[in-house]
Amino acid sequence: MHKRTKAVAIPSDVKKAVEKRDQHKCIFCKETRNVHGEAHIIARSQGGLGIEKNLVTVCRKCHDLMDNSQARSLYVEKAKEYMKSIYPDWNENDLVYNKWDGLKYN
Repeated sequence: MHKRTKAVAIPSDVKKAVEKRDQHKCIFCKETRNVHGEAHIIARSQGGLGIEKNLVTVCRKCHDLMDNSQARSLYVEKAKEYMKSIYPDWNENDLVYNKWDGLKYN
């Protein structure tokens, strides 16, 4: 497996930790059914790492809106605000795979 592919993938233990952190509910609509800790704030296509500080728990509807709608920027901004409320040192520059720096696990 390519290093970048591995870096942006989400291990099952990370998904579980994200869901627990987010109290098993969508951070946007508070839905508790069919939620998963797998929504990247920095998208995988942009090198967003599959780590806790880059993932939030969302329902399928909000995940689709976050990924595939004109409201994407609003959802991403809300997710960033949410993460900053949990991790005061949260910095999106730490969440991107950089083959020159290696992986950053925060």
